[in-house]
Amino acid sequence: MTATFLPATEQFIALDEEWSTHNYHPLPVVISHGEGAWVTDVEGRRYLDFLSGYSSLNFGHRHPDLVAAAVEQLGRVTLTSRAFHHDQFGAFCRELAELTGTDLVLAMNSGAEAVESAIKVARKWAYRVKGVPAGEAEIVVAGSNFHGRTTTIVSFSTDDTARDDFGPFTPGFRVVRYGSLDDLRAAVTDRTAAVLLEPVQGEAGVVVPPAGYLRGVRELCDERGVLMIADEIQSGLGRTGELFALDHEGVRADLYTLGKALGGGILPVSAVVGSRDVLGVLRPGEHGSTFGGNPLACAVGRAVVRLLATGEYQRRSRELGAHLHARLGELVGHGVAEVRGRGLWAGVEIAPGGPRGREASEALAGLGVLCKETQDTTLRVAPPLMISHEDLDRGIDAIGQVLRARG
Repeated sequence: MTATFLPATEQFIALDEEWSTHNYHPLPVVISHGEGAWVTDVEGRRYLDFLSGYSSLNFGHRHPDLVAAAVEQLGRVTLTSRAFHHDQFGAFCRELAELTGTDLVLAMNSGAEAVESAIKVARKWAYRVKGVPAGEAEIVVAGSNFHGRTTTIVSFSTDDTARDDFGPFTPGFRVVRYGSLDDLRAAVTDRTAAVLLEPVQGEAGVVVPPAGYLRGVRELCDERGVLMIADEIQSGLGRTGELFALDHEGVRADLYTLGKALGGGILPVSAVVGSRDVLGVLRPGEHGSTFGGNPLACAVGRAVVRLLATGEYQRRSRELGAHLHARLGELVGHGVAEVRGRGLWAGVEIAPGGPRGREASEALAGLGVLCKETQDTTLRVAPPLMISHEDLDRGIDAIGQVLRARG
């Protein structure tokens, strides 16, 4: 028998294809190392990371402060379960609450878990505090949302790919057009527990709502005695140039769901943060997670909070984000139809006649820049907040090269 030798990339991809469930369609790049804004594949090729793990890597790959916190905690204790107290938990909750200007923290793992937790809390609050009849609480959500892929969350998705073949679905949700206060006002009733939305819709193509919309949502919630839940899992923790995307309109939510960047790109860490009057409805045994708030997660989360507390990353996102949007804006009419977003986060809408999003992403990878499409015609651009001005321009130049060539 003659041995067949494949390049390392093809070997790893073949292994993935044979043994893993095909619930993703990755670009044909096999990453083996990462540092800062750069990753290296198994063939030794380097790529500029312009996706940041969908905002999970806001601080770049292997930030030394975050790695040091993880290594130090790995040498002590990693998991206790919440059956016992541990010495990182209370400090993590206090420091995160102080950073976010909230009262209490409900520590979980994934972003979807945080959203599920917020839904449960909002429903219990509606029954115990607002007085909604048992089993009748509703939550109003926005169309084109993305809050995760659990059965309950896809129940209120408008994405057919997320929903097809996964029913029956969980009741109790009303879907309205994102950005329409009139539609929202018409949907809110005496049974409404909460309004749940993304201050910037990521999966929809980095869609920023009309000016005044988020403030209008807050005012409507106050008027009708309804909770406002902001899903800041992608948009929060510095990505848009402020700690929260809501901060751009001076709006405060009753509950925030956090994740992705809260784990520093090291491990999944998520949380619901908010008012004591709302989160305080939970009692022992009503909600939990074996790994939620574990010592390793809390140690890394505390290091993330320390980085954000300096304000450096929010400032970098504002300043570099202004440059990103100005330069991408120059491509409008030259292969780009529209640029949306805030801070170091942009949705680049490819002009008709240009490449599809997947084709553009593959072409960018060929130029050494890793990006990913969403909604087929949009490139989602989200470089690490620590990226240098030079590297940012390098990635923008590559986008211009790909889209100008085909636009």
